[in-house]
Parts: sequence; structure tokens; C-alpha cells
Amino acid sequence: MDFDDTELYRDITGLAHDAPAWVQHTAEVGTEAGILLFVALFAAAWWRARRDSAQAFAIAVLAPLATAVAYVGSELLKSLVEQERPCRAVAGAAASLAACPPHGDWSFPSNHATIAGASAAGLVLVRRALVALTAPLALLLAFSRVFVGVHYPHDVVAGLLLGAGVALIAVRLATGPATRLAQAMRGSAAPVVRWLTGPGPRREAAPGSPYAAHRRP
Repeated sequence: MDFDDTELYRDITGLAHDAPAWVQHTAEVGTEAGILLFVALFAAAWWRARRDSAQAFAIAVLAPLATAVAYVGSELLKSLVEQERPCRAVAGAAASLAACPPHGDWSFPSNHATIAGASAAGLVLVRRALVALTAPLALLLAFSRVFVGVHYPHDVVAGLLLGAGVALIAVRLATGPATRLAQAMRGSAAPVVRWLTGPGPRREAAPGSPYAAHRRP
């Protein structure tokens, strides 16, 4: 695969090479920290969904699973394309800030960008308001992979699109069956299963029941 964005890659890595040391260090750490932040957001979404509807809970669980599917798809595509890393293939570029992965750890598409795109899209399906956080985070994480010198720009663009597309399709297709499974699990006799799935939304006490008198107006 040959996309002519090597000049853009040189420009970005040159900018990275001339950046202050704290910017370089933040970019190196941020490529991994961004993934951990998405993991934390997935965990928070699952915890919150335990007291939501079965469908909301199903989507919260499907989002990280869809991200894993997108990652596998990225790995399979890498093995088919076999594009060399730009930190090894592009002559005249500034040295990469991150260690250049070994030969055989192919460049297209970016796994980090794929995970970022899938995570951002999946979390938006959980709660639309999260787009203000997840979209900029995914773009920043993807850009950082070019900034530190281990991917071409087209690698991260493809990764973002692949991840988001797989997550949106996978969650949409699996929501129905996953919702029915969540409903069944919430009725399980096993305490661990009920704890994992949560009690669902709090039900209002029926009029005339002993609990109704204790409800606040």
C-alpha cells in the first residue's frame, strides 16, 4: 500500500523533534494513557448501566466487546497489507520519539487509532453526551501515533474509521440479543450474576402498597 503522505509525516515528526521536552514526553505517555482512559470510561459506563434499563446495560457491555472485535479486525488487516513502519521506511524524517517497532509489526492500520475510534463510537452509543469527551480524545490519541513517529497519517485515519465503523455496526446488530440476555441474567438466582448485571432501574412503589406511604413527595 502506497499513500503519498510521506511529506506530511516528515512535517509532523519534524514538529515533534523541535517540540519542548515536556510535549514530547506527554505525547509518548499519552499514546498509552489514552487507552487506559477509555478503559476507565467503559468501566464507569458499565457501573452506571447496572441501574439502567436492560437495553442500556446491554449497550454498555457491548461497547468494549465491539472494540475488541475492531482490534482483531485491525490485526487481520495488518497481516494482509504488510506495510512497513514509516520510522523505518521514510528517508530524511526526524528520528521517532517512540522506539520503532520491529520488522513484522506492520503499520497499516494503526491499532491504537482503531481502538480509539471504536471506543469513542461505542461510548457515544452508551451516552450521546460523551461525544464531547470521546471524539477529541480519539483524535488526539490517533494524532499522537504520527507525532511520535510510528505511523503514517493514513494509518491513523484508517484506524479511526475502521474502529468506529465496526463498533457502530457490531453494537447495533447485537443489541437485541444482548438485551434479552441481560433481562434473563437479572432474573438469575446467582448473586454474582445479579451483581454484575445490576438491579436495573428503581421501580416506583405501587399505589396503596406499604412502601408508598414512605415515598417522598
